[in-house]
Amino acid sequence: MTKQQLFEQIIKKRSFLCVGLDTDIEKIPDYLTDNEDPIYTFNKAIIDATAPYCIAYKPNVAFYESAGIEGWLSLQKTVAYIKQRHPQLFIIADAKRGDIANTSEMYARTFFDGMKVDALTVAPYMGEDSVKPFLLYPESWVILLALTSNKGSNDFQQTENKNGERLFEQVLRVSQTWASDEQMMYVVGATHGTLLQDVRKIVPNHFLLVPGVGTQGGSLEDVCRYGMNKQCGLIVNASRSIIYADHTESFAEAAAEEAKKLQQEMNLLMDKYL
Repeated sequence: MTKQQLFEQIIKKRSFLCVGLDTDIEKIPDYLTDNEDPIYTFNKAIIDATAPYCIAYKPNVAFYESAGIEGWLSLQKTVAYIKQRHPQLFIIADAKRGDIANTSEMYARTFFDGMKVDALTVAPYMGEDSVKPFLLYPESWVILLALTSNKGSNDFQQTENKNGERLFEQVLRVSQTWASDEQMMYVVGATHGTLLQDVRKIVPNHFLLVPGVGTQGGSLEDVCRYGMNKQCGLIVNASRSIIYADHTESFAEAAAEEAKKLQQEMNLLMDKYL
């Protein structure tokens, strides 16, 4: 999916919502555990219920890897299901990979050749040669970690060098020499609010994947006020607040209702800031 196609989906759906599929076998409704593949069964129901309100899904790979080979198969089936039933939706594998070049090549092969996701989150700490292998897939997106939503992000990401440039700003500035805004996005947490202004000074045209709205308490209003650009430029992720909205047999309907609430709020904010 190109940048323009992604923007067209946002306009069509009046939404820039990404539903995070952080599916934990210990948190899904108990009655589903009788299924042959309870994680996949849960995901299918969530996907079909929320698809009208979102433009992307983001399975967090760790939740599937923790279940061994069965979890990995659930992930593969989930991605295949989205591609078959909802091919217009963007699929982000949240794996946060990044290693020396030959290892990154294997990670890229796994997710882009094998699983055929649209985008992959990548950690840039090891530098250009660790990211370049992912960029060899011109029809796929690399989403670099820049300013994350967790509390510990303050430990390193906002430290300044001798020129007063913070680490996340250096990541944004230097990485733009590796690829354009047609192939690279950045993770910027909703919990940082006004810092999105500083991000946009460096990357005015890139899409930002924004976690931290919902359970983590980030403000969707602030994200749009400080982060939205002329092509929206935002993919806002919500995970737990949607997929675990209910733990009964009505879990999918409850997830749809939560997704719809966010979509309606996004619609209003698009009118205000886009």
